[in-house]
Amino acid sequence: MRSQKSAASILGGILLSVPIVTWSQAWPTKPVRVIVTFAPGGSSDVVARLLSGPLQQKLGQTVVVDNKGGAGGTIGAAEAARAPADGYTFLLSNSAPISISPFMLDKPPYDPVKSFNHIAYIGSVAHVFVLHPSVPAKSVKELVAWLKVQKDPVNYGSGGIGSIGHIIGEVFKGEHKLAIEHVGYKGSSPMHTDLIGGRLKFAIDTLPQNVPYMQDGRLRAVAVTSPTRAGISPDVPTVIEAGQPRLVAENFLGISSPAGIDAGIANRFHGVMQEVLADPTIIKRLEDLGVYGRKMSVAEFNAFVAKQVKEWAPLVKASGAKLN
Repeated sequence: MRSQKSAASILGGILLSVPIVTWSQAWPTKPVRVIVTFAPGGSSDVVARLLSGPLQQKLGQTVVVDNKGGAGGTIGAAEAARAPADGYTFLLSNSAPISISPFMLDKPPYDPVKSFNHIAYIGSVAHVFVLHPSVPAKSVKELVAWLKVQKDPVNYGSGGIGSIGHIIGEVFKGEHKLAIEHVGYKGSSPMHTDLIGGRLKFAIDTLPQNVPYMQDGRLRAVAVTSPTRAGISPDVPTVIEAGQPRLVAENFLGISSPAGIDAGIANRFHGVMQEVLADPTIIKRLEDLGVYGRKMSVAEFNAFVAKQVKEWAPLVKASGAKLN
């Protein structure tokens, strides 16, 4: 009996002296995937690829950017929501699949708040009203006047059905009772082909990818949707300056995971993201893309998303916009 107790004591001492390696401490042990909900070339894709390199260096594992576009971003977001919450699948979250598109579906495949843990806020990017040069308008007011005298409905484009550009367009249409029809493209790149070619007369799209065309005269910008002028296009007035305060809207970008992720992994990934986003080179490159950030904790980012959803849901439903 004495020898058994002694053996048990010795075994217990050995076990206590062995360091416990938790799941979060071991993570990551294989490549990490970041799902982007739109086609290559858009803001979400560009930002994901910009961040993937430094993330890869800090995590010590490959970071794979996986484009899963379609249905206003809900295809990619649904795939992320269904993925195991093991720290190997993340979503480059943005306003379209989180704040807008779910409310354009009768039966959304995920809950934008409950299906995810929103881990790291990256920043926000403004949208811009851009016109083909054949449109004579040089302001939002002149655009409205021009649209009202057209014999046939005028098409406007966005980077996709369910995008912020789509909903801003529907609010714009309702505010002024305009005969305009939305054309949703699979990303900004194919939309620019038609817009620059004159087959599309105007678009409401994220600002950064339009700046080169604005600078060389292939497109004309009449307003940005941010509350203040954008640093990359300081000469373009805001919709507030144009007398259109209801059109203020910014597309947020962040990193989210499936709900139920281990808290240790979530906190570690949040910390790594903060290190990346504090790098002056990354800050400069993001600002060059028109993405302006601020620090948010995990709790603050989740609260921010919940507020966005609450504000956008009624606007989307009132617009009558639907995803097929």
